[in-house]
Amino acid sequence: MTMTSNSFAIDVSVTMIETIPLARKTNWFSCRITQSFLLTIPPSVGYEQNPLSLYYCYEVEGSTENLKKCIAEVTNTPWGERVSFLFNPNTDLIAKPLHVSPFMDMLGNWSIKTKAPEDNLFLSISVRHPKLGDYFTATLTAKRIASPEADHALFFWLMPHKVAVWIYWHALKLWWKGVPFIQHPRYSNLAYRQEASIRDRQCCQAFAQDTQNHLPLEGSDSDYVKDENGRNRCFTWRDAKWPWS
Repeated sequence: MTMTSNSFAIDVSVTMIETIPLARKTNWFSCRITQSFLLTIPPSVGYEQNPLSLYYCYEVEGSTENLKKCIAEVTNTPWGERVSFLFNPNTDLIAKPLHVSPFMDMLGNWSIKTKAPEDNLFLSISVRHPKLGDYFTATLTAKRIASPEADHALFFWLMPHKVAVWIYWHALKLWWKGVPFIQHPRYSNLAYRQEASIRDRQCCQAFAQDTQNHLPLEGSDSDYVKDENGRNRCFTWRDAKWPWS
């Protein structure tokens, strides 16, 4: 197999928004989540493009707020799919649940780690493949800056459009280099979501502090891995809106 090397960097502006604590809306947590923040790219002139949004979820311990869990929301715009899942911010290994790139198969696992955002923000996602090893890494590094509310729309003006152009431009470059195109698995394997959930049972670390014993999957639109105390690590799939809808 011939390996193709490719690297690129893009400048992007993101925002951090305080949200309703997600413990009020989900049963994903065994801890008491009291504050949560959403890292995302806001829509601009009616267009939305967010390949990845992150919820940072905090728990109060005494007088200190500690980052306990994160929720990732991954979208593959060309196919109109979105998946959400819980992970440990320090480090976690997630079975790949979504066909994100037409140049990668579904066999890899995502190694994810981040830190509580302060003046600086860091996020790293690496793909661990059973045959290709650690063959892809994406990082996000950001620095907090003041953005007056009056200039908010101008600050993020056309940012989603720029992200979309960058994504398709680099996809074109990979195609031009001869990287094989991989079809979405839904056209050949209708059970790809269930298979991702089963693989995640083998590498799930999100609830390692509670138990290593996970019970069988349950659910329909969402596939759950439940521990013996009833806590969930789950993938939740749903349709994503068209970017300008």
